[in-house]
Amino acid sequence: MKTRRPSNFLAPFGCGMAVAIAATSLVGQAEPSSPAAPPAAVAAAGAGADGAASAQRYQDLSLFTSILELVRGHYVEEVDEHVLLQSAMKGLLQGLDPHSSFMEPTEFDEMQVETKGEFHGLGIEISKATGDYIEVVSPIEGTPAQRAGIKARDRISSICPTEKPEEWSEPCRSTAEMSLGEAVAVMRGRKGTTITIYILREGLAEPKRYDIQRDTVTVASVRSELVEPGIGHLRVSSFQERTGQDVGAQLDRLATQNGAPLAGLVVDLRDNPGGLLNQAVEMADHWLPEGLVVYTQGRSASERTEYRSDAAVRGGEYPIVVLVNEGSASASEIVAGALQDRHRAIVLGKPTFGKGSVQTVYPLEGGAGLRLTTALYYTPAGRSIQEVGITPDIEVDPAAPAELGLPNRRRMRESDLDGHFTQRDAKGRVPRSPEPIRRVDPAGTGRPGDAPATDDEGDGSGAGEGGDAAAEEKPVDVQLARAVEVLKAWQYFEDLRDLRADPAAVAKAPEPTGPAASPTSPAASPMLPAASPMLPAASPDASKTPAAPN
Repeated sequence: MKTRRPSNFLAPFGCGMAVAIAATSLVGQAEPSSPAAPPAAVAAAGAGADGAASAQRYQDLSLFTSILELVRGHYVEEVDEHVLLQSAMKGLLQGLDPHSSFMEPTEFDEMQVETKGEFHGLGIEISKATGDYIEVVSPIEGTPAQRAGIKARDRISSICPTEKPEEWSEPCRSTAEMSLGEAVAVMRGRKGTTITIYILREGLAEPKRYDIQRDTVTVASVRSELVEPGIGHLRVSSFQERTGQDVGAQLDRLATQNGAPLAGLVVDLRDNPGGLLNQAVEMADHWLPEGLVVYTQGRSASERTEYRSDAAVRGGEYPIVVLVNEGSASASEIVAGALQDRHRAIVLGKPTFGKGSVQTVYPLEGGAGLRLTTALYYTPAGRSIQEVGITPDIEVDPAAPAELGLPNRRRMRESDLDGHFTQRDAKGRVPRSPEPIRRVDPAGTGRPGDAPATDDEGDGSGAGEGGDAAAEEKPVDVQLARAVEVLKAWQYFEDLRDLRADPAAVAKAPEPTGPAASPTSPAASPMLPAASPMLPAASPDASKTPAAPN
């Protein structure tokens, strides 16, 4: 078992870098009319399982080269052998799981650019279920797509690029016929070029046309503001190379703006599709004392790696509420799960996407790349969130009904993706049961916060001017408002506790004037929010004791 701290590792999550793995090349051709027999060396390898597997592998490779020769020699049109082999490599990965894929050099370059937080495109996070239209997870703030009026949960029914790919015979193509990677490749492009997309949205009788000019999309992954004196709102949209460092800078900015240490913080991870694992650990380390943040488990019991926080708590001891929803995936689920299991924060919102797998990216020859699922990850309490996601301690629906797709249309989650790992698969990989971490029921609902007994990661794309970005009154963010209520109620009970601990506070209480108040009078009791949660077990003092190592 390996143990790592966030300051000295570069383990990738969703997208990252690793040492190149040499690719195997096929040499020679098989005669299509007569199947090849295994050579004597292979046949003599033994009658055991290893020998049989070697013989089967040779036969499969021979079959592949036979098919390649037949296509090259007899297909109705001349084909490019390079294109055929690229398609074969993509097909090889498609049969594994939704997050493993072969990336051509252009795709690999785009992935590397994306982790740095800058690219040319429209500025939207997208996802896709097999056979369905591309769905917008969220537009990136300050990008052409947002300025054009593209909204979360819009469905892109078709794409009409000004420079269409060579293989396209039609000017527009339905996104139901595209893979997620193909859609991203088409929507990305040079700065200043224009692309046309058609949007399906509830209330529209037919798809609406948007002509959007591509631009440089600089993704600021961390933003902050004071929503009330003493209460900060920290919004993290993705996990890039500098996210952990940017979180620290924004926390300092909030404290300076407030003029005093914060009394509470809302960490907003809604519609955050994930990113780099090391940045998720570095972010959680701002608020957690020494202890486990997350651990990953590969194919064998020995392939377990722990990622731990250090002893320093740089972010402060104030109470925290973490906001999540169905678009919160991968690295954002790691942060939410760690803060929830370690009793450092209350999680509020909707159940998360449920992507509990780790992808390692291997550079390949010729500039291509391989994104391969190499492990599943587990929260400090030993939970896998694969397929089920993080269950909020307090579940709160967003304010407005669904504005995209069909009425009351459920948002896509990991469990909707073809070939995803199941919760049973994940549980079968835990090498040993960690010590249980007691959960709290802050909402007083009588049910624990544990998940019941994955994302296609959103791929950033970009666009520009086009739709009618009509000025609309900003709707009330019900989930954020509820999070602030929880923090204020939390602080109220903290103040009461301090008063109870100070005998002088009672002695100094002013004598009542006027008519005597009845002990049973409602006016004599403090007014509390009707849904104020009781949070003694999740108080900052309780969080100072780290969870026991697994």
